[in-house]
Amino acid sequence: MKTQRNCIGIAAFLIALAATSAPLFAAEDGKGAGESPSSPAVVPSPLLDSGFRQLYELNFQGARGNFLSFQEQHPDDPLGKAAEAASYLYEQFNAKGIFSSEFFLDDAKFLNGADGSAAQNRNEPFLTANDRAREMAKARLKSSPNDAHALLVLTITDGMEADYDALIVKKQLAGLGLTKQAEGEATKLLAIDPSAEDGYLALGAANYVIGCLPGYKRAFLWFGGIHGDRTRGMDQMQRTADHGHYLQPFAKILLALASEREHQTDRARTLLLELSNEFPANPLFAHELSLIDHTQVPCHLASASC
Repeated sequence: MKTQRNCIGIAAFLIALAATSAPLFAAEDGKGAGESPSSPAVVPSPLLDSGFRQLYELNFQGARGNFLSFQEQHPDDPLGKAAEAASYLYEQFNAKGIFSSEFFLDDAKFLNGADGSAAQNRNEPFLTANDRAREMAKARLKSSPNDAHALLVLTITDGMEADYDALIVKKQLAGLGLTKQAEGEATKLLAIDPSAEDGYLALGAANYVIGCLPGYKRAFLWFGGIHGDRTRGMDQMQRTADHGHYLQPFAKILLALASEREHQTDRARTLLLELSNEFPANPLFAHELSLIDHTQVPCHLASASC
């Protein structure tokens, strides 16, 4: 019973985090691509790149300063608002200790969500910025359905809100509801722009965690068109870890935690070492790296038991 609760909790967390569901992987490796993007998913921007780097360094005020400057220069680009929303949410996650193995691998913490009630944890700045980013992205898609940049923004905003619902205000069903909505966006994004490898994080995380579910749960989801495969999921997360842009470090974080669960200690260590070297100002990565050599994943959290 505890094993099932653990797998279901992990599924709720990462599926919400990834915000994607059935039918998965229709556009994998660019298959089915035939549409041309009206704009690329990633448009180079020093302000955004600097802001996301500061985000992964836990410098939230500095990140927001860059994101707000980007909005002033590009008021019609929804990614500026999405990035601002990310800064509020990541700051809350950091304060709650969510992005750590201590939280992720502990059933009592993991299944109960963040400390505090939904009302105490409500994050108005995040919700306001995230809703505005979603509205702007949808407006662009109305006039240009193949706008890969807008589709990328929707996958990010829906993923963040699903994560917020599941872990902060503890409304996991609401988070799972967003996964169905966002899957079509992620699949279309990769069909239109296969180089948008940030999109593989959503698909890969969902594939991995659904594959972790007990057989009867997978069978139930199968009737809804949702399928999963742990190995494929990790391979897809690796693609974002290797070639992603804004979400590359985030993919490495998730992949390191998944690798620990799969007893792939060397892989987890390599990823954490890369993160620690790339973001020395973030003490979390160095801390997790030190723990991996002194802490084993409890057997009831091992992937074999899933």
